[in-house]
Amino acid sequence: MNIQIIIPAHNEEQYLTQTLESLVSQTLLPQKIIIVNDNSTDNTQAIAKKFEQQYGFITTLNTQSGTSHLPGSKVINAFYKGYQLLSNDVEFICKFDADLIFPSNYLETVVSLFRTHPKVGIASGILHVKKGQSWVYENIADKNHVRGPIKMYRKSCFTDIGGLKKSIGWDTVDVLLAQYHDWKILTDTNLIVKHLKPTGKTYHKTSKYMQGEALYKMRYGFLITLIAASKMAFQKKDASLVLSYLKGYLKAKKQALPYLVSKNEGQFIRKLRWRTIKNKIKS
Repeated sequence: MNIQIIIPAHNEEQYLTQTLESLVSQTLLPQKIIIVNDNSTDNTQAIAKKFEQQYGFITTLNTQSGTSHLPGSKVINAFYKGYQLLSNDVEFICKFDADLIFPSNYLETVVSLFRTHPKVGIASGILHVKKGQSWVYENIADKNHVRGPIKMYRKSCFTDIGGLKKSIGWDTVDVLLAQYHDWKILTDTNLIVKHLKPTGKTYHKTSKYMQGEALYKMRYGFLITLIAASKMAFQKKDASLVLSYLKGYLKAKKQALPYLVSKNEGQFIRKLRWRTIKNKIKS
């Protein structure tokens, strides 16, 4: 199995060593690991270079972007710098974050998910974060959703969805477009990846409005956006998130920001979301 991994990294000296140690210890090794050092001002580059010198399948690439840690375009721009170095015969493309500890059988287990059916297009384990002395599920998404830090794509699925969008919402619209193209999404809820830096911990303060912008760009519509905002507010125990989402949505609508999906794709996404909502109500 030709697995190739891209890791965008911005000021990750505290975590990168643990991430790379867990990946070079896999029971099924990747063909390539490409670390994209994105404008780091700490020792990220030195750590990446140390691993590059020790392991022939690791490559380090330097790039520069803005310093603000906003979700969306920054990480995907860095990803695509690494994407240029993938070989043509790659079978599985991984976009991993630099603040993770993978179990030693992670790649082998996820590949087994792809083997269950030829139409499995995106697969992963699930993320846990540390609370006190315990590791618990990072409850900001359903367990059947492949999270942004641990994405693995079958190459043909990646091609069908047009790659990753350089925008906030990229890590949701990819799974929606995969389903539009009749691909299946799978997670192994027993396959736990330790997330050392919980999602949003270092985001710029303006990012809270960008989630609503993302839902606008995915053509959710106002009502589904309200429901999604309410769900996230409940999960995060922060009622102010509802207002933040709606402000971001309405601002994007007023500015007529470009959509990430076509009208037909948007119609499919809304139907899919309503079906999911109804199923949860019934259960």
